[in-house]
Amino acid sequence: MKLNRLGHTDIHVSEICLGTMTWGEQNSENEAHEQLDYALAHGVNFIDAAEMYPVPPKPETQGLTEQYIGSWLKARGKRDDVILATKIAGPGDWLSHIRGGSRLNQPHIEQAIETSLSRLQTEYVDLYQLHWPDRHTNFFGQLGFSPSEDEETTPLLESISALNDLIKAGKIRHWGMSNETPWGVMKALAICEAHGFEKPVSVQNPYNLLNRSYEVGLAEVSWREKVGLLAYSPLGFGVLTGKYLNAQPEGARLTLFDRFVRYTNEQATQATKMYIDLAQDHGLSPAKMALAFVNQQSFVSSNIIGATSIDQLSENIQSVQIELSDEILQGIADIHKRLPNPAP
Repeated sequence: MKLNRLGHTDIHVSEICLGTMTWGEQNSENEAHEQLDYALAHGVNFIDAAEMYPVPPKPETQGLTEQYIGSWLKARGKRDDVILATKIAGPGDWLSHIRGGSRLNQPHIEQAIETSLSRLQTEYVDLYQLHWPDRHTNFFGQLGFSPSEDEETTPLLESISALNDLIKAGKIRHWGMSNETPWGVMKALAICEAHGFEKPVSVQNPYNLLNRSYEVGLAEVSWREKVGLLAYSPLGFGVLTGKYLNAQPEGARLTLFDRFVRYTNEQATQATKMYIDLAQDHGLSPAKMALAFVNQQSFVSSNIIGATSIDQLSENIQSVQIELSDEILQGIADIHKRLPNPAP
């Protein structure tokens, strides 16, 4: 397993990061522990969670993911063997069950980290991330930006100051952003420069063959400013495996939850078929090709994979053994040119 440097830090994270958002909804505590054992045994040292998980977010399950990780850490005594990341939820009417409506101001950040540390049964997390901005912007599938004159927002300065207080207190080692824009990352870097704060070390955004919007603006920021991408949804909610093309598999995410439709529009389905044909023409599984493409990007620090079974997890981890040929990369480029970002 290749290790990549996390931002400007002395931390090195595995090329594959174990995503956990199904734990507590589609996966039991025992299954979560089984995945953690398997991942560590195969070179994964990076685990990503969030206070909001599992998804879909519900009051009755919120926090179970962190609890399952915490019980595993206590049972195995492996805290020093893993790089542990979690996230604080941003604002949203659909999250009224989290702190009465989550915000990214100092009181909320202080409350959120204490609750997460308690569930995780640890004294610190290695990476604490703002799950999405506390402002109106173009995220979650929206390419266009529509200004809001009367928005209620927490100044980014307040959020960053609170995060740096947590670093000083030893409760987090580093911080990162998620679902961010080039403006947001550069603004944060400017604030840190002006106030002597610790800079963000990562950006967790979607990135896959069906959504390469990160390459426009943010990829250069990641490379030049050493704020690497932690790529989520590298398989487009599993769509890029091809399993949804001719059926709705029992127990699969898109079968269970109709809210996850981002990667199933007509253009995305057409592109998916083309990528699957390309993979099969070269003797690769579609999942491994899609993941290997993400792994090979110079601006990616780690590729966050999620699995509901050990078989899926095994195949995903095996993607690190694949180096896509120039011929395959040209085939991907040709498809992208014909159908660019069909699921932004």
